[in-house]
Amino acid sequence: MNRLLTSMVSRLRTGLMIAGCLLPLFSHAQAPNWSDGFSLEVKPDDRLSLMYAPYTYHYSPSDEHRYVWLVGVERERADGRLSGITYFSNSFGQPSAYIFPWGQSYRNLGGVQGLFAKWSGGLLYGYVEPYENKVPLNVNGFSPAIIPSLGFERNGFGAQVNFLAAAGLMLQFNIPLGR
Repeated sequence: MNRLLTSMVSRLRTGLMIAGCLLPLFSHAQAPNWSDGFSLEVKPDDRLSLMYAPYTYHYSPSDEHRYVWLVGVERERADGRLSGITYFSNSFGQPSAYIFPWGQSYRNLGGVQGLFAKWSGGLLYGYVEPYENKVPLNVNGFSPAIIPSLGFERNGFGAQVNFLAAAGLMLQFNIPLGR
C-alpha cells in the first residue's frame, strides 16, 4: 500500500510540474471557450491533420513494454485552439484512446517560422488491469491527461515530440487533410 501511495504521489507531482510549466502559456490567452472542442463543426479557417506516431521512447524501459503506435485526427481553429481524438496501442499492448477537447497551438516560437509548441488536455482510456497504476488518477481505465509537445512544420506537414510526463517521449507526424 505504501508503494502504491508513493507511486501515486510521484505521478501527481509530475502532473503538477507539467501543469505549472504550461501556466505561462495561458497568461496572454483570451478566456477559453471550454465547449468548442466538443463541437464537430468545421469552420472555413480550420486546419485538420492526420496524426501518426510510429515511435515512443521510454525513460525506464521494461520487458513488459510493447510497441507503441498512434493514429488520430486533430483540428486546429484559426485562433490556435486544438481538439481531436486518437486511437493507440499503449506501452503494454492494450488498445487505448485519448480524446482532447481542449488544447492550444503556439506558432512561430521565437520568430522561427514553422517552430511550434502545443498542449492538449482531455480524457485517456485504456490502462486497465494489471496496468491501471501506470497512469495517475485512473478510475476503471479512465484518467485525465495533459500532453505538451514541441515541433516543426513546413507546408502543413509537421513532426513533433510529445512529452508523456514521467513515462517517455513520443515522435509524431502530422499530415494535413484538405486545404
